[in-house]
Amino acid sequence: MDTFENHDAQPAQSSAAEHLVTALRASAPYIHAHRGRTFVIHIPGEASAAATFTDLIYDIALLHSLGVRLVLVIGARPQIDAALATAGIETPFVNDVRVTCADALPCIKQAVGSLHMDIEARLSTGLASTPMAGARIQTVAGNLVTAKPLGVVSGVDHAHSGEVRRIDTQAIHAHLDRGQIVLLTSLGYSPSGEIFNLFAEDVATAAATALNADKLVLLHAGAALHQQASAIPAQLHLDAARRLLDNAAIELDHSMRAQLRTALSACKRGVSRAHLVSFETEGALLRELYSRDGDGTLIAGDIYDTLRTATPEDIGGILALIEPMENAGLLIPRSREQIELEIGHYLVMGRDGMVTACCALFPYPEAGTGELACIAVHKDYRNQHRAARLLTAVEKRARASGLKQLFALTTRAPHWFIEHGFKPADRSQLPSAKRQLYNTQRNSAIFIKTL
Repeated sequence: MDTFENHDAQPAQSSAAEHLVTALRASAPYIHAHRGRTFVIHIPGEASAAATFTDLIYDIALLHSLGVRLVLVIGARPQIDAALATAGIETPFVNDVRVTCADALPCIKQAVGSLHMDIEARLSTGLASTPMAGARIQTVAGNLVTAKPLGVVSGVDHAHSGEVRRIDTQAIHAHLDRGQIVLLTSLGYSPSGEIFNLFAEDVATAAATALNADKLVLLHAGAALHQQASAIPAQLHLDAARRLLDNAAIELDHSMRAQLRTALSACKRGVSRAHLVSFETEGALLRELYSRDGDGTLIAGDIYDTLRTATPEDIGGILALIEPMENAGLLIPRSREQIELEIGHYLVMGRDGMVTACCALFPYPEAGTGELACIAVHKDYRNQHRAARLLTAVEKRARASGLKQLFALTTRAPHWFIEHGFKPADRSQLPSAKRQLYNTQRNSAIFIKTL
């Protein structure tokens, strides 16, 4: 019986080992890309009460072990609310900003300090039974955020509520150079020795901007933003993020809108990319940073999924896409030499250097038409409207070239072309040069679309 059970377990063990190897190899480009980079991560106070909090700290520790320079900004809004409630102190809000009176300040210091020490203690874990065994992480904090009073707003003196005046980037970089994790909180200090209560999101934005951080990561409760609302893509250009905030038809709660505004502000001020990641989804932070498709919502000034004219460097990626389809008889075989000669006619979509989809537009200017050909999408990226985006780009290019029609030949996908405005046609409607090359053995269906 023991022998039978051991043999039965071998395939599962082998599968797990293969999965581990595949995952490590897939994450390797991101490990190389992120090593030595500076990430600012905002941890809201709500995260500490989540069932996933301990694993989240372990994952942050793993980022540090992989060579990421980390600045953690710790929010404590629910802890502050609880401390004030226990003390029986009410603090009014004016335009969503807490008025921090002198009586409230001790409670706020206690709540912020307690959470800060709790996170610092968790990052000090080194038990052999935990993922942090042997990590030996050093954390550092201090008067690294200079603040100033918010002052009188709308006729109300906000007392000890303030805003960021300066981030001590020189000191923070020195700590990061020594391999330490820097911890910042929602408290800032003035040159006159006063303490001010700040928005942790503002501290995170100011730190990411001043440090010229490569990423700002904003952790939030619930599912990913693009999972909460199907109309929202997983990657947002800055313009799309602005439109999303202005779109009242899309229901987003107050906290999510605030985080989206924070991400947008950071990117506008020079941060390369901002990520909105759920702290409640197990492993979401690692998947977002170390996999091609991530697990959160990306806001960036650049375009994550690029769509552009192909270059000779894309030939290998194009061949990798079309060869399986050629072998299945879905596409006419094309040699590397042929693609190289025609490379300027190809469009590709790319993600982090990988070609995920391609197509070609072969013009017949004398006939005022062009052939949409060689449409191929990587198997991992199908059903994500990539082919439709390529078609839109081809139509734009065709119109700019003065073409009036597009035609396509297909053996397996007639319905896709019909759904995208093409109509059935016959060989007589093809340009004469294409008509002479028509392969009667393939007997491809012909479709034409007027632009």
